[in-house]
Amino acid sequence: MAGGMDQSPGQPRRRTRQQSSDGKNGVRAAEITGEIRALTGLRIVAAVWVVLFHFRPMLRDASPGFRDALAPVLDCGAQGVDLFFILSGFVLTWNYLDRMGRSWSVRANLHFLWLRLARVWPVYLVTLHLAAVWVIFTLHVGHVPSPEAGQLTATSYVRQILLVQLWFQPYFDGSSWDGPAWSISAEWLAYLLFGLLILVIFRMKHATRARGLMWLAFAASLPPVVLLLASGQFYTPWSWLPRIVTQFAAGALACAAVRRLRPTDRARRVAGYLSVLVGVAIVGILYLLHAHPLAGVEDSGGVVDVLFVPLVISLAIGVGSLPALLSTRLMVFGGQISFCLYMVHELVHTAWGWAVQQYELALQDQPWKWNVVGLLAIALGAAILLYHFVEEPGRRWMRRMVDVKAASARSEPGEPVGSTRYQIDDALEGVSARAV
Repeated sequence: MAGGMDQSPGQPRRRTRQQSSDGKNGVRAAEITGEIRALTGLRIVAAVWVVLFHFRPMLRDASPGFRDALAPVLDCGAQGVDLFFILSGFVLTWNYLDRMGRSWSVRANLHFLWLRLARVWPVYLVTLHLAAVWVIFTLHVGHVPSPEAGQLTATSYVRQILLVQLWFQPYFDGSSWDGPAWSISAEWLAYLLFGLLILVIFRMKHATRARGLMWLAFAASLPPVVLLLASGQFYTPWSWLPRIVTQFAAGALACAAVRRLRPTDRARRVAGYLSVLVGVAIVGILYLLHAHPLAGVEDSGGVVDVLFVPLVISLAIGVGSLPALLSTRLMVFGGQISFCLYMVHELVHTAWGWAVQQYELALQDQPWKWNVVGLLAIALGAAILLYHFVEEPGRRWMRRMVDVKAASARSEPGEPVGSTRYQIDDALEGVSARAV
């Protein structure tokens, strides 16, 4: 892709041009291209939010005051999954809009689906089988068998392997042998629909102004919140279905809006400030609703979902303190391992819960009081190992099966002249500059 002006590390590359003669000559308008590192960094924020949501009891044992002080945020950590859904729709549209949106192609869709499997299957299959081994272990060791033992059936196994286990039941609890994997089953549904969705998004992008696309993205993110306000609960039968479909679509529409924009440097600075305001608003609303919940609404904090689209858009185009922080090397690496952390942390949590019951540990006493620090370190270490020894090698291996070159920033021998490398979920794929 053509480069733009020099800019700070970690910010999206921009293709700049002089605006037309309407009194604004000399004001640079930039097309945002390349990897949006701030959104990669945002992934680890969402993942840690979910992890701490599940580790709340251990945080209370370690420091009740600390746990209570953060309760408004921690108690709503499940909303991190909704943020993941929006990010997923955004990133995939960012990478595939021009290549898959122009016309329907069975080959392109099968290629896309295989690359998605290459992205999630290696870690997913490893954690799935680790969960199964753990359940079998508890059946033969000690006196506390896993309550999930009844799920280890041939039918369930096939559904888990094919990523369709969630499709057959109204609630996600208990659907997956590795608890967080329910969202991967939901995402797989979105991937299967993506080939049709991207055709619509492509045409909407060319027929709709950026502002209109932003409003459509915001509207698409509303159904889960509307259902929450109507029922009083975020988790109702089949509520996972509108969560994935509408929020994934909202992310795709948000991406189309960003692709339409040609923000000036001033507009990007304003967007950076806006991202900070939206982030503060999310936290502030969680504290407000924790103290004063909406009447008749049990999961009031779920309404912050409406701010995820503005957050993602402002981070995608913004420059400044928050985008720069999320674009640092540490945060980007965190974003790269976030999927592994998300998939492995519940195995660590489950194993510790079994040990507590098996050995009747008093968690309020030393040395177990601060076990949460060690468990978080174990989960993080396991995530790093999975990323380096399972996710990346597995992804490259599966991509080689369809002769897709994995990533280095340089063109490899034999790559066609005029090719461009597109960012595909933390890796680069060499493709022709022509539509594939």
